[in-house]
Amino acid sequence: MKFIISLFVICLPLVAGEKPNLVLIIADDMNWDDCGVYGHPSIKTPNIDALAKSGITFQHAYLTANSCSPSRASIITGRYPHNTGAEQLHWPLPKESVTFVEQLKAAGYYTAAAGKWHLGESVKNRFDDVFEASTAGFILPSGTDAKPGKMVAKSPSGCEAWVSTLENRPKDKPFFLWLAALDPHRAYEDGALKIPHKKSDIQIPPYMPDTPEVREDFRLYYDEIGRLDQYVGKVVTELEKQGVSENTMIVFISDNGRPFPGDKTTLYDGGIRTPWIVKWPAQIKPGQKTKSLVSSVDIAPSFLEITGLKSLESFEGTSFLPILKDAQKITRKYAFSEDHWHDFEDHGRAVANQGWKLIHNTYPDLPNTPSADAGRSPTWTAIQRLKKENKLTPAQGRCLSKPRAEFELYDLKNDPFELVNLASNEANEKILLELKAVLKMQFKRTNDYLPSKRTPDEFDRITGAPDHSVRRRPRASKEKMFGTNGSY
Repeated sequence: MKFIISLFVICLPLVAGEKPNLVLIIADDMNWDDCGVYGHPSIKTPNIDALAKSGITFQHAYLTANSCSPSRASIITGRYPHNTGAEQLHWPLPKESVTFVEQLKAAGYYTAAAGKWHLGESVKNRFDDVFEASTAGFILPSGTDAKPGKMVAKSPSGCEAWVSTLENRPKDKPFFLWLAALDPHRAYEDGALKIPHKKSDIQIPPYMPDTPEVREDFRLYYDEIGRLDQYVGKVVTELEKQGVSENTMIVFISDNGRPFPGDKTTLYDGGIRTPWIVKWPAQIKPGQKTKSLVSSVDIAPSFLEITGLKSLESFEGTSFLPILKDAQKITRKYAFSEDHWHDFEDHGRAVANQGWKLIHNTYPDLPNTPSADAGRSPTWTAIQRLKKENKLTPAQGRCLSKPRAEFELYDLKNDPFELVNLASNEANEKILLELKAVLKMQFKRTNDYLPSKRTPDEFDRITGAPDHSVRRRPRASKEKMFGTNGSY
């Protein structure tokens, strides 16, 4: 599955000794197709779209997790969530974690993170600076004039320190910046954009009801994407102002899908598919699109390879750099994603290629309950009301349905919203068996495991009320892991 390419080939035009700068921009809960370049006709994303026009857009990009902190932990370690030690929401990365960031730092890069952190305290020292954002403000790191830990400046978007981090970086070093937004994560309120979206701009997917309150919920979500887009433009402008844009690679992705019922925390495309745009003027021809498959676990080995460093044995992804030279190149055949506890118990695995997806619901007795923030949304309230009135379609009510099918098979080309489960269709038995075998192989190869115990829900699945008696289970010990027994 590994595809190795010579750094000499990919970087031949560069001046000897000139290392590229790296900027990773991570949206928080943004759906893969909620921007103009991916086909949305009315959402305000001119700067994200301009990135795509200047670089390459990946049409089939997947995340390894449908939940924010597990997804970020996977990106920074280059490992699948169950191998990071941080596969459940809010579990911090263990202090012994190996990340690509300290490798860059040791190679002479200035490394900084600005915005949402969500990775725990133990790996902050992998960066030279961490400017952590919360809805209350930014926390200053050690080494600043202000007292470390002091909260300064409100941070509604999480992007407020992005440009200042660029401005204040050491100018005698190449740099890597981890720029993580809070947008478009809930909660929502008016004022994210001076000129807000209109309800007529909204496109409601068929697995959600189209009501006035749902449209208003989407409108506010769109506005936060628009605000995020403005900060993307500010970063690009600052890079150009500093004269370093030509040899800076910008990668734009999201950490998981849209924070709505049926998307985030599911293994449908609305939970695990991501926008993925790469701009690097020195090396990438503008305006390209590729159908080649990529996974967020591929970022770590790619970033090391692009800077002349060797990939680490701990990394489980494969470099996507060949695709930057030839959009037709294939670096992986399948992408794998995981579902773990996120406010509510669940466990599942998925495998996808450009045409098909197989989902294995390990706990099919549980409904596909949305995350707690989505469960407090006007959209979820509308779904529950319409359920009582018997006005939901089966697709619109699937977050409430139980039991679920253990296996779900979708034809992504002909059924992009994943509405028709073909797992029991005899005509699709060949692809079903193929993808089951691929999942089983992935389970064994990566030492995957089933938890020895289920984790209690932290909230009521219907009302969303918190259960303060809940205590999270500890990480499974090695003795409790069994990585060779999959029920495929």
